[in-house]
Amino acid sequence: MSKPGKLFIYLISFVAISLWGLSYIWSDRILSMGIPVEYFVPIRILLAGVLLLIANLCCGYSIRLHKEDALPFLLLALCEPFIYFFCETYGIQLTESPTISALVIATTPIFAAIAGILFFKERVSWLNVIGILVCLGGLLLVTHARTSTGRFFIYGILVLLIAVFAEVSHVSFTKSLSDRYAPSVIVMYQFLFGTVYFLPLFLTRGLEHFDPALYLSMDFIKPLLALAVLCSSLAFSLMATSIKYLGVAKSSIFLAMIPVATALFGFILGDERLCGLQWVGLTIACMGLILTQIASKKKA
Repeated sequence: MSKPGKLFIYLISFVAISLWGLSYIWSDRILSMGIPVEYFVPIRILLAGVLLLIANLCCGYSIRLHKEDALPFLLLALCEPFIYFFCETYGIQLTESPTISALVIATTPIFAAIAGILFFKERVSWLNVIGILVCLGGLLLVTHARTSTGRFFIYGILVLLIAVFAEVSHVSFTKSLSDRYAPSVIVMYQFLFGTVYFLPLFLTRGLEHFDPALYLSMDFIKPLLALAVLCSSLAFSLMATSIKYLGVAKSSIFLAMIPVATALFGFILGDERLCGLQWVGLTIACMGLILTQIASKKKA
């Protein structure tokens, strides 16, 4: 299979972050219904893993798991979905703000750049660093006008930072496996193994207050299917492809744009209101992202 063009890689990266931006809104809606994390997250990732298994078999991809890769896959699934989804979803619940939660997750590129330099010998120029900082500065403006936060806001931020480190580890493990497995196969095993980690929580706390009228309602099933099909199966496979060809540091820069997608979709769907300062912040954030990619092109 020939290497796809850079424009195609950028396009699928933007599709992935757009879907992840929507995931914060859909997750917030499920949480507002009183459905626990331990119930809907395991179902979400199990559905995603099964869908990818069917898709990989239909596409003729090899799904053979090499013995020496068992541990990296188990660690990959431990970092994400288990630690990441658990901390991300609880972070949204504690901060009570999808946009601010997405902003904390957007600090991932800073730590990912360090991981790329240390473990994969990737080169990151000062222009890349400036681009990341400009992007994050714009994102701070996006959330500047947001004043409504939860009682446990600080705890939510700390939980989200754990999710950030899990995300960096996930990107690093994905990169190390990408030479031997198709991106969709990596994500398939990631979710199927992740379901096993979640099983004890699902059978205890997840089913503790099971209410068929609520837990099986279409109001819950619709956002759940959107999360499983679009935000898990599709978005993770697209981002795994981006990681394979752009590397850890460059692909992670796109994660900084998730709050932009969350804010824009929240505005469109009526869940968030954006003032003039926030629109300026969105523009600055986009300029920062472009700056990081211009640096990459010059190096190429």
